[in-house]
Amino acid sequence: MNATSWIHVALALALGSTPALAQMKVGVIASATGPTAVVGIPQKNTAALLPKKIGDVSVEYIVLDDASDPTRSVVNAKKLLAEDRIDALIGPSGSPNAVGLIGFMAESGTPMLAPVGTTAVVLPMDDKKRWVFKTTQNDALISDALVSHMKKHGVKTVGFIGFNDPYGENWHQVFSAQAEKAGLKIVANERYLRTDASVAGQVAKIMAAKPDAVLVAAAGGPTVLPQIALHDAGYKGQVYQTHGAAAPAFLKLGGPKVEGTVLAASLMLVLPEIPDSVPSKAVAEAYVREYEKLYGEKPATFGANVYDAGLLLARAVPEALKHGKPGTPEFRAALRDALEKTKELVGTQGVYNMTPADHSGFDQRGRELITVRDGQWRLVKD
Repeated sequence: MNATSWIHVALALALGSTPALAQMKVGVIASATGPTAVVGIPQKNTAALLPKKIGDVSVEYIVLDDASDPTRSVVNAKKLLAEDRIDALIGPSGSPNAVGLIGFMAESGTPMLAPVGTTAVVLPMDDKKRWVFKTTQNDALISDALVSHMKKHGVKTVGFIGFNDPYGENWHQVFSAQAEKAGLKIVANERYLRTDASVAGQVAKIMAAKPDAVLVAAAGGPTVLPQIALHDAGYKGQVYQTHGAAAPAFLKLGGPKVEGTVLAASLMLVLPEIPDSVPSKAVAEAYVREYEKLYGEKPATFGANVYDAGLLLARAVPEALKHGKPGTPEFRAALRDALEKTKELVGTQGVYNMTPADHSGFDQRGRELITVRDGQWRLVKD
C-alpha cells in the first residue's frame, strides 16, 4: 500500500471514530460570577439539563459567563453569532445585559430566549424585539397581584426603591400606572446600583416620607439590601418584593429581617402547597428532581427560566425543521415564527401562550402570592 493509500485509510478511520457534530447550536450566556451570580449560577447549571436531542436533531449548548457585565454579554453574543453560528441564544441573566443584545440578535436574525425580569426586552413590541422571547412573568402580571394585596390590606401610600437600570425603571413605570389606577400614592422614589454596598441615604428619604408600604424592585442578592436597611432603621410597614427576590439566597441573606415579606412569583417556591391539579406542578417537580440529582441542592426559580427555554425550543424546533436546516437563516427565521405560535405549553412556572404582541405568554397561572413565614416561603392565605 502506497503513502497516499495509507493517508486515505487514516482519514477514513479518523472520521469514523469522530462523533457526528451537533446539527443545532444554542448559545447560553449566564452571569455565573459578579453581582448577578445569584441569578446566573442556577441558570448556568440548568444548561446541563436542556434537551440534547430534539426529534432527529442533536443539540450542542455553548455556555459562556458574562460576569454580570453588559459589555461582556455583547462580546459573548458576537462570538456565538460569528464564530459558533448559533441558531438560538438563551440568556443573558441580567436585564441590562439582555436589553443590550436586542439589536445584535435582530440584525443576525437569531431568536433570543431571555430569562430576565424586565418587560423592556419584549415591550413595546417592534421589529427588533420580535426576535426576543421572555421566559419570566411580565412585570405587569406580578405588579397586579401586589397592588391587589396592597388595596385589600388598606395600603394608601407606597415608597419605591429599585435598581437604577432597565429592571428598576420598567418596574417603576408599570407599578406607578397600576398604583395610580388603584388609588395608591407613591410618596418616595429611590434608586440604587446592583453593586452598591449601602442604601442608607435612600432609606432615610423613604423613612421621612412615612409610607404604609415599600416596594423593592430588584433581582438576586441585592434585593435584601434595602429591606435590611429598612428593618434596621425601624420601619414597621409592609415590605413587598418583585419576583426578582425569588431565590434561596433572599432567605439566607435576609434572615429574620425579611420575615413577613410579600411577593408574587413562581409556584416553584411553594410546590408542597400547590394542588396536584395545577399543570405546572409536575413539570416543576421534574425539574427540581433533575437539578437536585446533578447538583445536590434545589434550584432557584431563576434556573427554571432556562429550563423553560429548553421546553420552548423542544416544541418549536420540529416545526422550524419543515422550513430549513439548522445553521441556515431559513431555519432561524422559522424557529422564531414557531416560538411565536407556542400555545398551551406547560412550563415550570406557568403556561405559555405566545402571540405576535405577547412574547412572554404567561397569564395568572404563572404567579402565586407568597410571603416569608418562619424563614420559609409560604402561600399568602388572606
